[in-house]
Amino acid sequence: MKVSQRTVRLQLTEPLRISRSTMAARDAVRLSVEHQGGSGHGEVVASVYYGLDAGTIARLLNEVALDLARFADPETALGALRTGALPANGTAPAVTAAVESALLDLVGKRAGVPVHQLLGTPDAPSAATARTIGITSPGRAAVQAARLVRDGFAVLKIKAGAPDPEDDLKRVRAVRAAAPHARLLLDPNGAWTVATAQRLLPRLAEEGIEAVEQPIAPGDPEALAKLAERSPLPVIADEDAVGYEDARRLAGRVQGINVKLAKCGGVTTALRIAELIAGSGTELMLGCLTASTLGIAPAVHLADRARWIDLDGHLLLARDPWTGIGGADGTVRTSPRPGLGVHPRTKGERG
Repeated sequence: MKVSQRTVRLQLTEPLRISRSTMAARDAVRLSVEHQGGSGHGEVVASVYYGLDAGTIARLLNEVALDLARFADPETALGALRTGALPANGTAPAVTAAVESALLDLVGKRAGVPVHQLLGTPDAPSAATARTIGITSPGRAAVQAARLVRDGFAVLKIKAGAPDPEDDLKRVRAVRAAAPHARLLLDPNGAWTVATAQRLLPRLAEEGIEAVEQPIAPGDPEALAKLAERSPLPVIADEDAVGYEDARRLAGRVQGINVKLAKCGGVTTALRIAELIAGSGTELMLGCLTASTLGIAPAVHLADRARWIDLDGHLLLARDPWTGIGGADGTVRTSPRPGLGVHPRTKGERG
C-alpha cells in the first residue's frame, strides 16, 4: 500500500472564541492510502490543546506509513488496527483515527458499500446537528441564533466561560429569546469552578438549557461526577473523558460522554465506548474538532448511536475542501456512496 499526505490551511468564516482560546484557522493534514488503483482518505487537524502541530502530525503519519507497508491489503491492516496491533503504541489518538478513517474509506470502496454498513448499520444515518455559537455579545449571539434557526438548525450549542459568568447567562437569554423553540446545549470548556457551576446550573435549567458539557476544569473526574449527581441538568463529560478508560470510570456517574474520534482514537474505540455505556444511564454525544467534511465524515456514520450530535466543525469553515455530508440545513447525513461517501469539492460545488 502506498501512503501520501498533504497539509492544507482551513480558514474559519469568522474567529471562534471559547473559554480558553480564540481560533481563526487551523492546519489539516490529509492522509491517503492507495492500493490496486483505489484510495481511501482520513484527516488530522492541528490542535494546540492536544499538542499537535502540522509538523508533528506529518512525522507521525510517516511512521504510520512504515507500519502500513507490512500489510498486504487494507482489509488486513484494518483488522490489525481493530485489535490494537496498528499503529504503534504511543501514536496520537487523532492520528490513529485518521488512519482508521482512510482504511475504512478504502475497504468500503473495495467492497462497494458505505462505511456505516461495514459497521453494521444497514440504513444511512442522518441526524440533527448542533451548531456552535461562540463567546460573543448577547446581541451578536441573538442574530446568529435567529439566522441559524431560519437555516433549519433545531439544536444550538452556546459556548460559555466568559470572565464574568453573568455574561454567559445574558448570552443564553438572548439566544433563547431569538430561538424560543431550539434545543440549547451549553459548553464552558471547563472554565467554571465547582462553586460557580453549582450556582449557575439551576439558573441555566430555568432558561431551558438541555445539557451542559464539561462545566468544571478537567483533571478531577470525581468532582465532575459529584457535580453531575446533584445537577438539575444533564452533565456531559468532554475533556475529562478522553478515551475508553476515562469513559469506564465515568459510566453511570455522568449523564453523557462526548466522544470525539480525534480524542479517543477513532471509530473502533468510539464503538467500544458506546457499548460500554449502553444501559448505564450515561448517553453518547458525538462531537468533533473544527475540521473539513473529510474529518467529520467518519462520525456521521455513527450518528444513529448517539443522543446528542455536535458535528458542525466543517460548517465553521470559509471554504470546505471536501463535500458529501451536508449539514448546512441543520442535518448531517451519510450518502449511499461506497466508503465515507465524501469527495473533494469542485469549484462552485455546494455541500
